[in-house]
Amino acid sequence: MMSLTRLMAIVRKEVLQLRRDRLTFGMIVGLPIIQVLLFGYAINTDVRNLKTAVANQANTHLSRQFVAELGQTQVVDIIATVANAAQLKDLLRAGDISIGVVIPHDFDRRVADRSRAAVHLLVDGSDPMILSVATRLRGMPIAFDVARSTTHGKMAAGASAGPIEIRPYYNPERRAPVNIVPGLMGIILTMTMTLFTAVAIVRERERGNLELLINTPVSSAELMIGKVVPYVVIGLVQLALIASVGRLLFDVPIRGSIVDLYLAATAFIAANLGLGLLISTAVKTQFQAMQVTIFYLLPSILLSGFMFPFDGMPRVAQYLGELLPNTHFIRLTRGIMLRDAALVELYPEVVFLIGFALITMTAAALRFSKRLD
Repeated sequence: MMSLTRLMAIVRKEVLQLRRDRLTFGMIVGLPIIQVLLFGYAINTDVRNLKTAVANQANTHLSRQFVAELGQTQVVDIIATVANAAQLKDLLRAGDISIGVVIPHDFDRRVADRSRAAVHLLVDGSDPMILSVATRLRGMPIAFDVARSTTHGKMAAGASAGPIEIRPYYNPERRAPVNIVPGLMGIILTMTMTLFTAVAIVRERERGNLELLINTPVSSAELMIGKVVPYVVIGLVQLALIASVGRLLFDVPIRGSIVDLYLAATAFIAANLGLGLLISTAVKTQFQAMQVTIFYLLPSILLSGFMFPFDGMPRVAQYLGELLPNTHFIRLTRGIMLRDAALVELYPEVVFLIGFALITMTAAALRFSKRLD
């Protein structure tokens, strides 16, 4: 028969064990709070402050007022002014902007007769949500409190601009897989690479192999690198599988260089493996390693721009997202695969991944050395 005394003894033992396990206790308290904060800040369908550049070829009072009122909508954040549409396309391809605004030389005349589009919006259509925002922007009335003479007579105060033409680039069909698959590469590699190496050192300790490694001439750096190299190959194989399935089943293009894509993936894999090794030196069991990996994976999904436009998130969320390797890798994959961007155009993202990998691997090697003393 069940004994209440024995049952309460087991319950007391579990409570004491949880109290001693500070990591698990922190997960119990911190994970719900962090999830609420992440979902509350990151999930934002009311996208605003999209990075925008303007090519104001008319440069008239009316066109300048149009640009000013466009900025006041808060849908766009005008960060640059260029001379022509070609420069806007270069900024779009490099991922520096999401929307380019072209104001033709005869803007004032087009506003008056309305027979042609007065403004052209060049939109990064690789993210369907950005394209939807631009489409809503086209229907917004943008008024001018001016009375301006035109070739057709007086323009009444408060008259709105002529039609705004949308030109979607990179994904004009608005197919979701085109946007999702390049981002999914980062999510899958983050999950597998971080988890594999997060349990690496812990597994050696639990199996008793760590004492054998201590007695060998292998240095900490050699052990860390030796742990990483096989998983780099595995990660590149996973990348090839994802790209092949995306191409064959969902017709996701790879417009840029496949070599650039693999070089970017190598830097990203190294960054995640370095983080996994650092986690492995900080935890005591494989279960704790998996807990920390799951804890890290959630912000990598929500704050990286994978699900929602990065520019639409609050500034605090953007600052946190910039610290995540997945944010930079998603910019690389979408830039190379969808926008035909060269790796040299996206070099800041590569520099961050390489620096992240070096810092985490060095920290892991130092922590491992200290644990051996």
